[in-house]
Amino acid sequence: MESGIYSVFQIKLENALTELSMEKPTIYIETSVVSYLTARPHRDLVIATYQQLTLEWWTHSRQEFDLYTSPLVIEEAGRGDPTVANQRLEVLQDLSLLPSNREIEELARRFMTGHLLPTKAADDALHIATATVYGMDYLLTWNCRHIANAQLQKQIRLVCQREGYDLPILCTPIELRGESSC
Repeated sequence: MESGIYSVFQIKLENALTELSMEKPTIYIETSVVSYLTARPHRDLVIATYQQLTLEWWTHSRQEFDLYTSPLVIEEAGRGDPTVANQRLEVLQDLSLLPSNREIEELARRFMTGHLLPTKAADDALHIATATVYGMDYLLTWNCRHIANAQLQKQIRLVCQREGYDLPILCTPIELRGESSC
């Protein structure tokens, strides 16, 4: 009898593990990624390289993930030159939208408290908070000043833990290229 119960639990565990392994990791796509993806080639060699790496990631790796964005990204992507803004918005149209809510706004405020992030980075705090509150696995960005910044991440992670959240991995497309990179 015990072996029969064990078999049932073993089958349930195997089914649960199979189901989990079929789920794709989740990524919050921040505005800078879409901007690099759709911008005219830059004269600065480093930025042009980042643009190329973004295009390669988008073309070859994005299918491995479930992609999400927010109304803030839509708003930011719609700014500027109308032709390029339309290209950015077109890229975003197939991504799932994570609506803002009070939890996000409160967590973003916590990031701003004590000057963890400067006042001018309020939107960056909202991006981090959105990805965090929705439990994303990754936040993909080229904003290395306020988001994918190793020196800030420890402090941001502490705020998240204090508030009961897990901080997603904050990274650039270079860091999310999979096993075939480097």
